Amino acid sequence: MGICIAFRTSVINIGDEGQSIAGALVSAAVILAVPDLPRVVLLPLALASGLVGGAFWAFIPGFLKAYSSVNEVLSTIMLNIVAGYIMLYLLEGPMRDDSGGVTSNISQTRRLSENADMPILLGDTELNLGIVIAVVAAILAYLLLWHTATGFELRAVGGNPRAAHYSGINVRKNIILALTLSGSMSGLAGAILVVSSVSHRLSVEDMPSGFTQLAGFNGIVAGLLGGLHPIWVIPMSLLFGGVLEGASALERAVQVATPIVVALSGLIVVFVLSSERAVRWVYLKIPFEVTRVGKEISIPVTDQDQDVDADPNGLASDQTHPPSALPRN
Repeated sequence: MGICIAFRTSVINIGDEGQSIAGALVSAAVILAVPDLPRVVLLPLALASGLVGGAFWAFIPGFLKAYSSVNEVLSTIMLNIVAGYIMLYLLEGPMRDDSGGVTSNISQTRRLSENADMPILLGDTELNLGIVIAVVAAILAYLLLWHTATGFELRAVGGNPRAAHYSGINVRKNIILALTLSGSMSGLAGAILVVSSVSHRLSVEDMPSGFTQLAGFNGIVAGLLGGLHPIWVIPMSLLFGGVLEGASALERAVQVATPIVVALSGLIVVFVLSSERAVRWVYLKIPFEVTRVGKEISIPVTDQDQDVDADPNGLASDQTHPPSALPRN
């Protein structure tokens, strides 16, 4: 969901991993600090804390881009690394479980309060309330983007920042807002990972990616496959998640290497994202090319167009339509 909000504003947020880790750390810290609160209070508080943690971590690159023109791709990637090593430090130090036993050799917190456990929806499965929260978040993101004035401003800034500025929209504010909202969704996801973990602990093995299982980067893929539309992201997330989970099962069953399935998934993404030009060519029959000079898009005109645009002497006055003739994505 966060990817849809950021990318619709033309802000490239590659920091899902770091924002998820930030949300998970804040959520776990809150649960450890007040473990005796009742479930109806502690669980929503843990999720809200993760949301705030992710939002804060994304606010940093948003502020840097808005006021210092720092490239958000670089800043979010760097903050992924920072968040990962902060988590390693905390799980090896202040938040480490030193109660003894076998688990003392693992970087993890102590067992989190049972009042923060995510409710299971189906019997002995791991299907929990988190999927319902994700669907609700997708619906709210859709309503925000297409049914509120704030969403209109975000999409206007994404479409043309200069035009948005001259129409009175605060571009800097919306850049920060887009990244903050995007980070809040990632932070919420990180909190869900904590309260729904099988071990009921925040733990990591070797590298920070051991906690997230690259869920942040997979979320970017699911968002792009869903056309950056929050509602379409729901089935795409289920599809892509099923493919990745099935890859592990396939490796155990018939010894097919998981990287092969991941590579095939990557090819699917490439073909889907490059299909727009093919769709235009097949269905609209509009050949187009991007000229390097001025980066303008021109469409060759037909004989009928030349007759309409002909000058008084009967000669075509223009050979191409203006760039505005081609709708922008």
